[in-house]
Amino acid sequence: MKNKQKALSVNEKKMLLDTLQQRFNQHKYEHQGISWDSVILKLESHPEKLWSLHQMEQTGGEPDLVEYDKKTKEFIFYDCSTESPTGRRSLCYDRKALDSRKENKPKASAIEVAESMGIEILDEARYRKLQSLGHFDKKTSSWILTPKKIRDLGGALFCDYRYDTVFVYHNGAESYYAARGFRGYLKL
Repeated sequence: MKNKQKALSVNEKKMLLDTLQQRFNQHKYEHQGISWDSVILKLESHPEKLWSLHQMEQTGGEPDLVEYDKKTKEFIFYDCSTESPTGRRSLCYDRKALDSRKENKPKASAIEVAESMGIEILDEARYRKLQSLGHFDKKTSSWILTPKKIRDLGGALFCDYRYDTVFVYHNGAESYYAARGFRGYLKL
């Protein structure tokens, strides 16, 4: 999943911006008071962020603008795919977990893939914020940023949406499943 080239072609950039604008327009209730022109201006001035959004899109995340931080003046994009992004599943939690597996290692870890994409994994608060916008992970689950204390004891956290409720669970950080991936966010 690592890509050394962090610049998009003209065509990739146009397609991504068109897709992001379409999502922005479809979910205007989430962006009250924000103009697409202000978002595009910031996107244009940060090509490395465009590259990261492209990675989110290419791995099935369907990024969309979800938050605006008035203090930092940052736009925050989340993975908004209905289920955990298909191109980011079957991953253990982090490098330590990956290294601890003796057999049947997954291809990578969620934390490392997120870092290589230039994004961060949602924490529990951001995962719940996402769930307030709709119902996600009804058939899948997503790793979330795990507190150090839990991780130091060998665990990691993941979430899903079942029975009209957001559930937070724990698992060994070295575990991985075909239906578990991770959701990320990007500050712009």
